[in-house]
Amino acid sequence: MDEPHPLLAYFMDAADDRFPPVDGRVTVLPPLPGGLECSVAFTGHAVVATAMTEEAVHARGPDGFGESLSADFLRHLAGPTGWIDVTDATLTARGTGGPPRLAELTDADDHPRVRHARWLRTGVQVHGDERGLVTVADGLAGRRELSIELHRTQHSGRGYGRSLLSDALSLVPEGEPVFAAVAPGNARSLRAFLACGFTPIGSEVLLRPERRRQPAPASGPLTRGDQVSSA
Repeated sequence: MDEPHPLLAYFMDAADDRFPPVDGRVTVLPPLPGGLECSVAFTGHAVVATAMTEEAVHARGPDGFGESLSADFLRHLAGPTGWIDVTDATLTARGTGGPPRLAELTDADDHPRVRHARWLRTGVQVHGDERGLVTVADGLAGRRELSIELHRTQHSGRGYGRSLLSDALSLVPEGEPVFAAVAPGNARSLRAFLACGFTPIGSEVLLRPERRRQPAPASGPLTRGDQVSSA
């Protein structure tokens, strides 16, 4: 069995309220599988997973107080034409387990969210109902990730997102950490996750550097952040 990526320990510790020291430093780890790299910011400490040497990373002067997510530093990591995802807030909660409250979907392979999830993650499972669609997968550094999307935007503000998200937590075993990345500007989505017990632990950006370029799916990556829901 392959060893877990060392970044996973940072996420699992954060889910238990154990964080890196607030020292302004940047920890450099090996790149992620599948040609992905990332920059993750916790309070006062950053973690960068990259194929670059530590010397090359630190040559651009990143720090743990926000500079590790600056546009200039991310472009340095990705190279001139590498793909850089949006900056997302990193949230975590615990699965509720019990009987799954959402049915598995077998006819959603062409849905943009499903294609995007399979471009970035492994073991993608798709569930949903008349309210919307949920993906549960092994994501960044192997953590369990959840995302949702409503079928109809006019349902925004009616509580559909929160009820769907609450039901989605039943797909994760009771007490097991689950993570979501939510664009901070998507206020409805962020409020829905917070209302359902998710806690912010940091922020993150995924990258596919040009030195490890892989073609995007026909629809391209979602430019509004991956985990998007409507409250």
